[in-house]
Amino acid sequence: MEFIINKECFNKAITDVSHAVSIKTHIPILSGIKIVANSDCLTLLGGNSDIVIEKNIPLTIDGVMKLEVFKKGTVVLSAKYLSEIVKKSPDVIHVKMNENQSVTIQSNEIVTNLNGLHSGEYPNLPQVEEAGYFNIPSVELLEIIKQTVFAVSKSGVRPALTGVNLSIKDNKLSCVATNSHRLALRELPLESKVNGSFIVPSKCLNELTKLINNEAGIIHIFITKSYIVFKANTISLYSRLIEGNFPNVSGLLPQDLKTIITMDTNALLKGIDRACLFASEWRNNNVHLEILDNSKLRISSNSSELGKIEETQSIKAIRGDAGLSISLDGSFLLDALKAIKEKEVKLSFGGPMKPILIEPSDNSSYLHLISPVRAY
Repeated sequence: MEFIINKECFNKAITDVSHAVSIKTHIPILSGIKIVANSDCLTLLGGNSDIVIEKNIPLTIDGVMKLEVFKKGTVVLSAKYLSEIVKKSPDVIHVKMNENQSVTIQSNEIVTNLNGLHSGEYPNLPQVEEAGYFNIPSVELLEIIKQTVFAVSKSGVRPALTGVNLSIKDNKLSCVATNSHRLALRELPLESKVNGSFIVPSKCLNELTKLINNEAGIIHIFITKSYIVFKANTISLYSRLIEGNFPNVSGLLPQDLKTIITMDTNALLKGIDRACLFASEWRNNNVHLEILDNSKLRISSNSSELGKIEETQSIKAIRGDAGLSISLDGSFLLDALKAIKEKEVKLSFGGPMKPILIEPSDNSSYLHLISPVRAY
């Protein structure tokens, strides 16, 4: 194996795949990055027991030569040391492997020798050629992930709740995340021959948002019994699915709504953020909401040691019972409001001890559900 490569391209690819590499692992080969030199591209692979990231570097990018392959081959190199060597190299990098898996990395007059691992020991990628698949624009996929993934459970007691449930039925994609105290749901029309329900680990989705943040175009999503694969133009992410059954959330959505108010999203977000200043003393970050005079919403929180913060905001529209008083987890409210892009938000209440429904005032494809907390 021998090739010459642009330093910035090589460094970016190493950084991308390193996100999936576990430095502390009981399987030594997984602490490395697999490099495959082909005649038309260089492929890098990094992975652990749950996810694998694959990055392809073509010979030219935007008409500019970035890679020249003189001899094909494969090797696995320590992710930690390869990353540091390339990052600290001053210029174009020349990589050459001899017969005993020793790799020479040269940049200008700097020469480094790095012992490689045998690539035959590196796990094979899951086969997805026969898998069902669907396509989604990268911008829409990023938005869906960001509007749901934060609501997953941080506890491993119920593994199914640590992921986002992707459900496809009748050409509609539904994404749901919940930790039993809050729920985020987003729906999207989608042309797909795939039907089913799959639980995707939140770690996978968080990594995906970093990888495709600047990727324009279409993301191809392949689904097998155990794996989901996201393929973009030059990068792919393979992830195990979470086994188990995701709870049926359709019965959780409140039907008997007593009060519905419409607020300015940005103003409410800032008000809740201010109220959270004194909410951290409470186990559930208690923020108190109360309707005043059919026209104002009072937002408050207090700390026995520090003091109290309180403000009122104008309600743009109100329907139903105006005698409402409820306490909620302020951090959950903040997460929900940050994910809403629309200018106005609708808050629907079923009572002081029933979950609050939060959704954009003119977009029914996206909603949040937050359970109340005790005010004492």
